Amino acid sequence: MKRVLIPVIAVFAVAILLMANAIAGNVTSLRGQVDLKETNSAATINHVVEDGRVPQNYRQQPPLIPHKIEKYQINLKVNQCMRCHNWQYAAKEGAPKISETHYKDHRTGQPLDDVVPGRWFCTQCHVPQVDAKPLVENTFSE
Repeated sequence: MKRVLIPVIAVFAVAILLMANAIAGNVTSLRGQVDLKETNSAATINHVVEDGRVPQNYRQQPPLIPHKIEKYQINLKVNQCMRCHNWQYAAKEGAPKISETHYKDHRTGQPLDDVVPGRWFCTQCHVPQVDAKPLVENTFSE
């Protein structure tokens, strides 16, 4: 049995190596024809549009963020969005107040004094508005 099994495995290994070599010959790099020691130019950065709020496209759409948030810290202990948008500070800062739904416990339906943990990470739903061209054509309709 061993006399037959070892040559069969060897033949399969050689066949796999030959196929892999043939397939690898047709592969092109995502970098294009740039040598590994050279660097490509950096991708263009889409700038945040800070000219006011963009209208919503559908009911219950999370509003877009009309300012930069690159340096904002959002983790389990800190959420810098709350410095302006929490109900205590919104009027003083001139920022839109967080929706009442963000203060309602999903399980019990009871209103809370602080944002519920499920709504703490703002960037799960809200994104900055940028001047980027669409990646694909938008055919959304209600």
